[in-house]
Parts: sequence; C-alpha cells; structure tokens
Amino acid sequence: MNTRTSRLITVALGALALACAQQAVAQTAPAATAQPAPRVQGQNPHGMHVYIRAGLKTHGPGQHDYPQFLADFSKILTEHGAVVDGSLHAPSAAELEGVDVVVMYKGDAGFMSPSERAALQAFVKRGGGIVSLHDALCGPDPADFATLVGGGKKHGEVNYTLEADIPYTIVDRANPIMQGMSDITLPDEAFFSMTWAKDPGIHVLATAVIPGTPSAGTHKGEVAPQIWTYEHTVAGGQPAKAFVWMQGHTYANMTNPQILPMLLRGIAWAGDKPVGELVDYKAPPRAPRPAR
Repeated sequence: MNTRTSRLITVALGALALACAQQAVAQTAPAATAQPAPRVQGQNPHGMHVYIRAGLKTHGPGQHDYPQFLADFSKILTEHGAVVDGSLHAPSAAELEGVDVVVMYKGDAGFMSPSERAALQAFVKRGGGIVSLHDALCGPDPADFATLVGGGKKHGEVNYTLEADIPYTIVDRANPIMQGMSDITLPDEAFFSMTWAKDPGIHVLATAVIPGTPSAGTHKGEVAPQIWTYEHTVAGGQPAKAFVWMQGHTYANMTNPQILPMLLRGIAWAGDKPVGELVDYKAPPRAPRPAR
C-alpha cells in the first residue's frame, strides 16, 4: 500500500469516526422542548374553553353581523374568564380538542360537509355543548340539526317575521339562565315553523307571540318558543347540552342589558359549567407592568 492510499484511508476513517460521535451525541442529547406562548394579559388560563363559530356578514347594516360578533364576544368572553378561540369556518376535529362549548352565530350553519358534520358529531358525542344564535339553526336538513340543538329551520322556507317587535313571555322564571329576565319586547326577528327534536324534546324558557308581518301570514298570533335548552345523549356518548336564542337578527340586541347576562349563563350551562361561571367572574387585579 503506498503512502497516498494510506493517507486517504486514514482521512476516511477519521470522518467516519466523527460522524458516529455526532450521531451518538444527538441520540443522548435531550430533545428540544417547545417554548410556551406568552400568557395573554387579562386572560384566565383556567377558564372554560369557548369556540366561536362565526361567518361572513350576510345582511344590511346592524343585522347578522357575524364577524363583529367574533370580534366583540372574543373580548367579552375573555373578560368574563373564558379561554376563547374562533373562526369564520366550521371547526375541525383538531380545533375542537379541549373545547367545552361551540357558540354558533353564522347564517345557515346546518350546511356542513361530511367531515365538518363528523367533527361536530364527535364533539357532541364526548359531551361538548352547543349554543345556537338566531339563524345558525337553519339548513337543508332541519331534522338533522334538531338532533344537535333541539330544533331546526328549513333553509329557503318563508318562516320568519322580518323586522318586528318580538314580545317575550318567560315560561320558566325559576331557571337560573333566565335570572333577571323580564317579559321584554325586542325589535328583532322570530321564526315559527320549526322541526323539533323528540324523545327528548326541548325545555322552553321563553316564547313569543308571532306578530302580523306580511311574511308571517296565517301564523300571526301563534305562540312559538324563542329561547330553550336541550339535553340529550348521542348513542354511545356522554350527555350533552345545547342552548338556543332565536333572536340576534338585530346585532345590537346581543348586548341588551337583559340579553347579555342571559347569553353568558346559557353559554356556561351548555358548556356544563356552573351557570354563573362567566357572568359572575371577577378578574384578579392586574400586576404592574415591568419597566422597560
């Protein structure tokens, strides 16, 4: 063997030894851990987890303002001790992990792809709660959506009052969700012809007399549920809850001084938390910010 060949073999063996040493170090070195994100100032990290399912705006000024709801209620719910996420699309199974309740304020949320429906069904099967606001319960198959929230409205049917005074009659005044509610009248919109879940059925909290608008037709004067709860269990799953408020056509009603506390209680109840968890939350004093 000549000197040149011998030198090449020595270099190759040295490179191989270095590579083996580096591999051994990599195998024995501790794995890098992801750094946790900074805590959101003012957020209660131990609060109930809420996912807001919103959508694009569909109506005129002051009506059906789903994007504004996502912006406003992500802040309102955070201020009331919740951990909030949300989007303008149907949540995936991964996005629903760890969520206690999905709050839907989005027109025709009953229109879902098979994968979106499967993700929501799996969420409900494990006991996840749903809150349906205004026309979220509309879709192509009201009987199917009724299995999730107790009632469904057929998309495309003339089944609404349009803008009118909706006079509430509180049916279950003892229910803690309705604490502080009176028989108020809201300028809004009501639905009347619904497909209802059966066995179990809904528990009505408030009704309204349907006003005589042109779209109401012969339904004028009918008494229809407008606020209700629904408790059920998907086969093989855990008990689940839903809370429904059928108004919200007029966005300003969301923060009516009687409606907002009711919504917070309904969200907490549907998430299987104490009814007062959100409305009674008191944020701890904020620590002074360190000097820069």
